Amino acid sequence: MNSVRPAAVAGTFYPGNAQTLRYDIDNMLRQAKTSSGPLPKAVIVPHAGYIYSGPIAASAYQRIADGRGSIKRVVLLGPAHRVPVRGLALPQSSAFETPLGTVTVDAKAASLIDDLPQVVTSAPAHAWEHSLEVQLPFLQKVLGEFTLLPLVVGDATAEEVAQVLERVWGGPETLIVISSDLSHYLPYNAAQKIDDQTTRMILDMRGVSHERACGGTPVNGLLLAAQRHHLRPQLLDLRNSGDTAGDHDHVVGYAAFAFTEES
Repeated sequence: MNSVRPAAVAGTFYPGNAQTLRYDIDNMLRQAKTSSGPLPKAVIVPHAGYIYSGPIAASAYQRIADGRGSIKRVVLLGPAHRVPVRGLALPQSSAFETPLGTVTVDAKAASLIDDLPQVVTSAPAHAWEHSLEVQLPFLQKVLGEFTLLPLVVGDATAEEVAQVLERVWGGPETLIVISSDLSHYLPYNAAQKIDDQTTRMILDMRGVSHERACGGTPVNGLLLAAQRHHLRPQLLDLRNSGDTAGDHDHVVGYAAFAFTEES
C-alpha cells in the first residue's frame, strides 16, 4: 500500500471546500440531539448526502467527541454500493484523502486480519464507495489524528464480520463505526413504521435484513460482537430524508446508535 485514495464524493455528498465543510460539520454537531453516557465503543451512523443524513450522523459524532486524544484507531465498515465484493475488502491505498486532509490506513490492524479467508484486497471496491468516505470528515473534525481500518462489506455472513471485528477489537483506543442507512424510497409514513421496527430489532440485538438496512451485514456482525463483549445499544436519533431535506413521497431512513459497555 503506497498510494492515497482521493476523495470521490466531495462536492456531491458533502462540501468540497474545506472551510465550508468545517462550518457545516460544526453546525450539525452544535444542533445534534445530545445524549449522555460513557464513551461508545461502537456507533452505527447513516451515509447519505450531508443535507439528508448529516444531522442524524452528527448525534453519534457529538457523542464520541470526548474521545479526542484517546481514540487512536477507527475500524470503519460500510456496505458495497458500486462493486461486487465477496467478503470484506481492504483498500490498496495507504491513506484516504478528504478536503480536511489525509487519514493513514492502519497497516498493523490490516495485518491482523489479512489471513482470514473472507478478507480480500480491492482498490475498485473502495474507489467510489461513499458509505465509508462520508464518515471521514466527521471523524477528522471530532477526533483529530487517528489511523483508519476501512472495510467495504459485500457478500459475507454476520459471523465473518464478527470474526474480523474480534481480531481488531482492541481497547479504548479503538472505535468501531458501522455505516448504514435504513429503509429506501418508501412513502414517509410507511418508512417511519418500518424504521421504528428496525431500530427496535437493533436495540433488542436482533439481526436485520438488507431490505431494512442497506448495511445489514456489517450491522449484524457488530450485533454479534457486541453481545459477546456485553455492549448495550442506545438509539441517539431516528429520522428520514423527509424530516431533513427531501419530499415525503420517497424517503430514506436514517438512525444513529451508540454501543457502550454494560454498567
